[in-house]
Amino acid sequence: MFVERCRSAFLRLLLIAGLSPVAAGAMQVDFTQTTLDNGLRVILVEDASAPVIALAVTYDVGARNERPGRTGFAHLFEHLMFKGSQNVGDGEHFFQVFTNGGTMNGTTSADQTNYFQTLPANQLELALFLEADRMRSLDVTQEKIDNQRQAVQEERRLRIDNRPYGPSFERFGELFYDNFAYSHSVIGSMEDLNAAELKDFQDFFRTYYAPNNAVLSLVGDFQPKQAMALIQKYFGDIPRQPAPPKVDLTEPAQKAERREQMQDPLARLPLLSIGYKTQPGNGPDQAALQVLSSVLQSGESSRLYQQLSKEREMVADIGGSVDERIGTGGFYISAIVRPQFKSEDVEAAIYEEVERLKREPIQPWELEKARNATRLGFYQRVRGAQARAVLLGSSAVRFGDPGVLNQQLQRIDAVTPQDVQRVARQYLTQNNRTVLITVPATAAAAAK
Repeated sequence: MFVERCRSAFLRLLLIAGLSPVAAGAMQVDFTQTTLDNGLRVILVEDASAPVIALAVTYDVGARNERPGRTGFAHLFEHLMFKGSQNVGDGEHFFQVFTNGGTMNGTTSADQTNYFQTLPANQLELALFLEADRMRSLDVTQEKIDNQRQAVQEERRLRIDNRPYGPSFERFGELFYDNFAYSHSVIGSMEDLNAAELKDFQDFFRTYYAPNNAVLSLVGDFQPKQAMALIQKYFGDIPRQPAPPKVDLTEPAQKAERREQMQDPLARLPLLSIGYKTQPGNGPDQAALQVLSSVLQSGESSRLYQQLSKEREMVADIGGSVDERIGTGGFYISAIVRPQFKSEDVEAAIYEEVERLKREPIQPWELEKARNATRLGFYQRVRGAQARAVLLGSSAVRFGDPGVLNQQLQRIDAVTPQDVQRVARQYLTQNNRTVLITVPATAAAAAK
């Protein structure tokens, strides 16, 4: 009876949030798709549960589109897009959104760049005007490039160069991937940012920040006909550009374990980083890999936490994730080793748990826990208008189908213990493994 009451209450919550339950354990985000004559893809989701609108513009450009010697462009443009355009002054985008009761931000990854804002429903036209103006006429000048280049370089110092384990995260990507598209960091290098000229940035903007290379997703309280009329008004006459060059994301099969050790003067404890290459995103094994990760390393009931942290007290922290990309993704495990233990002992203990997963199917309760955790996390993400707008745009850019998000729960529910065992055996192998051990620098080395 209690379970039924909870289920009924949850279904009411889904309906209030504009989500349609279609079956037990499933849900549906109802959307429409349109493509303007200039190639801009438009996704609309009506949701009158709150008098707000959430607008996301996702560009099909990320670090993967950069070339050797010219890294960091995609991330720099995330900054530059807030520095003014033909009809919007430097910093005015922030000012207009915040003073009208909204929130906003932008993010860059290896695969995409997105910009998003949430505003009261009566400010839809403002949001569309601001996004269209910078897509049409971003002010790419030497002065602003120099200003934001310095801002990105300072961000690099804070996030990577002067942060414990920061260089390790960057080095791991270089060690893990062979293909340059994914092996270099999103933030780029100091040398590349300094070497780039104004024309390089102008060409990058013209190539990638075009309507035919973008997806506009709108979620919230609006009338579809009125919204489409406004979208056509502000975006319809922005010129289409030639299609950007395709990026080869092919990653050669790894034939042997890769292993490296590095010192970090800011680290106080050793960090063990382990990665296994997986399939490209939205592949048939993705759901089973997510369940595997949940059972092995997600939360305090996971196997690695129970064995290495709670029972044996070998680690100060342990966990991991599954990285889903357009190209080859990864299954990652990381652990911070306690002072009285050796990193090789922690590493051996991790592999013991991995091998046990290969030998023995997971327990029914572990599978149910993984399903419940995935379901809860998914509902928490999509109940918000802004998160839905971002997810729809991201799915459209990365996988060519915004409806991918409507398939995730069904795929998780279809995973069996045998599927989890199969993907563990297939991907978590020694020859497919990359290991980076970061150790605190000696006093002598740190003083140099």
